[in-house]
Amino acid sequence: MEIRTRFAPSPTGYMHIGNLRTALYEYLIAKSKGGKFILRIEDTDQERYVEGAVDIIYNILRLTGLKHDEGPDIGGDYGPYVQSERMGIYMDYAKELIEKGEAYYCFCTKERLESLKVKNDEGEAFAHYDRHCLGLSKEEIESNLASGMPFVIRQKMPTEGTTTFDDVVYGSITVENSELDDQILIKADGMPTYNFANVIDDHLMKITHVVRGSEYLSSTPKYNLLYKAFGWTAPEYVHLPPVMKDAHHKLSKRNGDASFEDLIAKGYIVEAVLNYIALLGWSPSDNEEFFTLDELIKKFDISGLSKSPSIFDIQKLTWMNSEYIKRMDFDKYFELALPKLKEGIKNENIDLKKVAALLQKRLETLNDIPALVDFFDELPEYSTELYIHKKMKTTEEIALSSLKACVPVLEGITDWNETVIHDTLMALVGELGIKNGQLLWPVRTALSGKPTSPGGAMELADILGKEETLKRIEKGIELLSK
Repeated sequence: MEIRTRFAPSPTGYMHIGNLRTALYEYLIAKSKGGKFILRIEDTDQERYVEGAVDIIYNILRLTGLKHDEGPDIGGDYGPYVQSERMGIYMDYAKELIEKGEAYYCFCTKERLESLKVKNDEGEAFAHYDRHCLGLSKEEIESNLASGMPFVIRQKMPTEGTTTFDDVVYGSITVENSELDDQILIKADGMPTYNFANVIDDHLMKITHVVRGSEYLSSTPKYNLLYKAFGWTAPEYVHLPPVMKDAHHKLSKRNGDASFEDLIAKGYIVEAVLNYIALLGWSPSDNEEFFTLDELIKKFDISGLSKSPSIFDIQKLTWMNSEYIKRMDFDKYFELALPKLKEGIKNENIDLKKVAALLQKRLETLNDIPALVDFFDELPEYSTELYIHKKMKTTEEIALSSLKACVPVLEGITDWNETVIHDTLMALVGELGIKNGQLLWPVRTALSGKPTSPGGAMELADILGKEETLKRIEKGIELLSK
């Protein structure tokens, strides 16, 4: 049997981390077994539809490499792959259930339904529908339909016994049928409910594994009873525990928690984010942490999924992102870093590749770049206290002396490059009989005007060029001489 999974997002805006994790696991379940990964757009909730949200979905799948085998944009044998384009399907199946005695028309008004609400500790809540319309005669139903009376179609739930289903993560779950409400299948506007459309579409698209959040566990018995009513085989269920902000709160955009797009905008690498998300609820057997998407396909085993909620740790992601940047092929890294380098450095004479090379082992995110490199454009105002460094054994007096000694030897360099600058300054250290740091720290400080910088004295001097280097050292001498 071919494994078929589907990612079925609603086009309601951004893609949060939980959504992306679901898509990733669906992709891995399918691809690890040589199966198909399907994209289906579930847009039956027109009130929440956001213009441009479908493009966001396409873009994120493209960025992450989660390439779908069938979908609205590429077609397939089981389309259409947009629920709003499948409207003619759902009503026919709902009417089939009515004929089987598994569903019924409900003509209850909003006012009547409101009257069924009961008070509890949390205020008013809807109790089970009282099946007021279940006993309507055929003639009454036909009369109501003929007169154009608004209606919904409800699933007729069993009132006795239990319903049991198996979940890959949570095991066997049994519920009392008496707890199940007669859920609506077709709304008054003729649109299917999310639960009903899902079952129909999953069956028609031959979906074998349904991956979704654990909040849908309570709905699963209703799904299974629908499959049973039609005489269909239910898919394998994989319910995922939530991704948490902390021990008590779920990740939520409303609370300002980052979406996938937010993380990329904050300078995180796509591959690092995807790698980290893969580990939010799944553990490889060898406890390895770094995986390419192809490696994840080879390593992924559904048995490694956990039923415990995962905490989204931004510090862990930041560490992983830093490691990704360090390990990245330089050309690829430079391509990603270039926009941020240009944001921080406007001077066209600065060799951005040299700057990028200095940064690669030091970055946590790409967004760190502008603030780290802006001094190449213009020396910032700084305090001479920066020249004082206990470890380097420098004082303002030592710094002044070292900078003055540097000027003539640097002026004498005709072939300005890092190697020559290094050899010249180290020779000067020997002549002066001082520690390396007593010369190099003052030079680095004079060139950057910052307490820390990517690269030391030689690298900065090489990038800035002879004229600018000497100009900044003279500035340092001037400040220290006051």
